[in-house]
Amino acid sequence: MLQSRLASLIKAAINAEIGFAISFAAWPLAAALTGIAYNTAQHWGVVGFFTVISVARGYIIRRWFNARLHQAAIKIAERVG
Repeated sequence: MLQSRLASLIKAAINAEIGFAISFAAWPLAAALTGIAYNTAQHWGVVGFFTVISVARGYIIRRWFNARLHQAAIKIAERVG
């Protein structure tokens, strides 16, 4: 069964939202440990930037695997049938 593009996007977005929450909470600790000074706008900007990248990455990977899985299923069906 193929996953729709919308389902891929929703799953990638939910995964990224969870990652956003974790990153948003972890960034102050990471900045303190590395001595990086930042303000609230930078905090939102950095975490938001990487969240957008994460959604795109997740969507692309899901679509790629979905296509590969579909191709493999067709090959198996051709061998069996």
